[in-house]
Amino acid sequence: MSEAVRPVADYATDFDHHGAEWVADPYPIIEDLRRRCPVAHTERYGGAWMPVRHEDVAAIAYDTEHFSSRTVVVGHTRPPRDIAPIGVAPPISSDPPFHHGARRVLLPAFSPQAIAKLEPGTRAFCEELVDGLEGRDVVDGAAEYAQHIPVRVIADMLGFPRQDADLFRRFVHDVLEGVNDPLEERFEKVQALFGYLEAQVEDHVAHPRDDLTSYLLEAEMDGERLTPRHVVGTMALLLLAGIDTTWSAIGASLWHLARTPADRERLVAEPELLPTAIEELLRAYAPVTMARLVKEDMTWKGCEMKADDWVLLSFPAANRDPEVFEDADEVVIDREVNRHAAFGLGPHRCLGSHLARMELRVALEAWLARFPDFSLADPDAVVWSPGQVRGPRRLPLAVHR
Repeated sequence: MSEAVRPVADYATDFDHHGAEWVADPYPIIEDLRRRCPVAHTERYGGAWMPVRHEDVAAIAYDTEHFSSRTVVVGHTRPPRDIAPIGVAPPISSDPPFHHGARRVLLPAFSPQAIAKLEPGTRAFCEELVDGLEGRDVVDGAAEYAQHIPVRVIADMLGFPRQDADLFRRFVHDVLEGVNDPLEERFEKVQALFGYLEAQVEDHVAHPRDDLTSYLLEAEMDGERLTPRHVVGTMALLLLAGIDTTWSAIGASLWHLARTPADRERLVAEPELLPTAIEELLRAYAPVTMARLVKEDMTWKGCEMKADDWVLLSFPAANRDPEVFEDADEVVIDREVNRHAAFGLGPHRCLGSHLARMELRVALEAWLARFPDFSLADPDAVVWSPGQVRGPRRLPLAVHR
């Protein structure tokens, strides 16, 4: 039996973040691990570790001396070491000191002021989507709503054709979920993504315009233009991470409100509570788990880590740690103190957090204004994504009038 389908015997010694039980609901597994094995290990993927306590996740996230970010998606191969410090998708894959400059290049495009300019267009698109769902008794809150919003926003930011939306969704699936595909097939899919991005660069060089791709082509770091490799890698990051993480957060929030009438009814009655509720939904259903690679053989808190072992930084696990959050497994939509790690910890904390928050808020405002009363049409029909970004891929919702 191949590793891709082999059942997990014990998540403490044989975990698999693509395992059926994990995909369906990782939180009971995380709670069990936290009690008996705060750092899980597996021989899958060539060797990997997964801490589940907030303290340990944070320690590794901040430790750039012993852990490399040269790639952040666990797979069956590792990129060569000489790809550091740039990595495959800067700045998320960059190590110091390169990381600081690569991150600084992007900050203006993701400032609160820049994101505010995107809100009217995002709201208009969300309202267009709910208009198209009007009059139906059952709609798919993931496939027909959540998945479309960040695709449109990111495509417009990068200056990519809107009609390529289905292609973008395919890239997300191929790169982030398809890690167990045969290696040759996976290589071809990744090459297809980078081939598409290179074609977009060529088009922007020939026809510059006011978008993020043209900005990257003109941007400088340390007094020099970004290399083509840097530009294409950053575009890959923005396209994949900017889409999957946000649609997963929107979908998970709709899932929670569909199965929790009291929270949904309160948000409809008290819309001013939504920003606070969003932080709690991000904490409770944090979509992202990042990866690091161990730089050299070492003992870390009793764990005999080998060079190039993977380490999965489960921000969802950190956000459910009862040592940090009171009633950690409860969703408290008016939680006042909420220093969650949904956007990561350390120097690689998500620089797109303002964008994600805006999209999530506007998406929920538009949905609740049009569909204030809805529930899960069939809880067993909800399908969650495997891998390091968790969100519903199918979410049948019954709309009540």
